[in-house]
Amino acid sequence: MTDDVVMTAQDANKLEAVLQRLQTSGREEIARRIKTAREWGDLKENAEYHDAKNDQAKLETEILRLRDRRSRAEIREAATATDVVGFGSRVEVLDRADGRAHLFVLVASTEARPAEGRLAFDSPIGRALNGAALGQIVSFTTPKGERTFEITAIRGG
Repeated sequence: MTDDVVMTAQDANKLEAVLQRLQTSGREEIARRIKTAREWGDLKENAEYHDAKNDQAKLETEILRLRDRRSRAEIREAATATDVVGFGSRVEVLDRADGRAHLFVLVASTEARPAEGRLAFDSPIGRALNGAALGQIVSFTTPKGERTFEITAIRGG
């Protein structure tokens, strides 16, 4: 598995906007809080100062994390073809064990929301579905055992 972070161009734009906000207004706000707290005197027992410095450390850590994600980003466009499942596909499946139908969208791991049917394309289910064709049966292992799905519909992203 690669260390790249797969995302759409839209996801990359969102990441860039958050990073820009943190590097500008986020840093400015922390600097104001530190300046104000310093004006209150003794820094050893100044809880506001220590809180602001802790928040500054968290902010800088988040900026570094986002910069790292941006540097490793691999931009992919959502699949538009409907003959095979790919990144961005909307996939309808039939659970062969209980007969229930499910709708999944294969997304970047940073956008995954399993409870909403948004699955990371590199998750066990995502890997099983990726590249599968309409009518194909796919299997994958979960902590509760083997699962089998039949692909009943594929729509592009």
